[in-house]
Amino acid sequence: MNSFEILTEVINNRQSIFPSSFTREDISKEDIFKILNNANQAPSHKHTEPWRFHIVSGTAKEKFSEFAQKSYKNYVSADKFKQSKFDKLARKIKMSSHVIMIGCKHDVEVNLPQWEEVAAVSCAVQNIYLSATAAGFGGYWSSPGFIIANANKYFKMEEDEVCLGLFYIGIPKDILPPQVVKRDLVDKVKWY
Repeated sequence: MNSFEILTEVINNRQSIFPSSFTREDISKEDIFKILNNANQAPSHKHTEPWRFHIVSGTAKEKFSEFAQKSYKNYVSADKFKQSKFDKLARKIKMSSHVIMIGCKHDVEVNLPQWEEVAAVSCAVQNIYLSATAAGFGGYWSSPGFIIANANKYFKMEEDEVCLGLFYIGIPKDILPPQVVKRDLVDKVKWY
């Protein structure tokens, strides 16, 4: 199999895998670093490299779980609060090997539109997805408003850095939910 075929297979096997499908086993720090090193190879206009990663692992997951639940409770009105969502937050964090907060550092001096920086971070996250898939891991990117609004109260973020969500990563169980089948490409392409 040539490189293009291998890459195509990894891309086609990529899917969001949720913590309920994780074994609770830990991924090694070395493997997490390899995945993030691949994320670091993403393209960025003017080489700003705006992605930032804050990694929650081990015993820190308990403290982060408490923070996430408190943030949720304070973020939603009493009539919108759901105990099931509150409880699920803690479970998702505990079931994950690591939780990676995805940050975006917008360098105002470079004078790029913020959307370009967010697009670069999105490319880095796609590299995380593909690397995790190739390594046999699973994960998904979540962007809860209550974490985005409060991330700077937990993480040591840089000036002009914003949170773009959390990436939950873990080792998947043998049996996974069926993969989503994409709609046919022919309906999304116009040739000129």
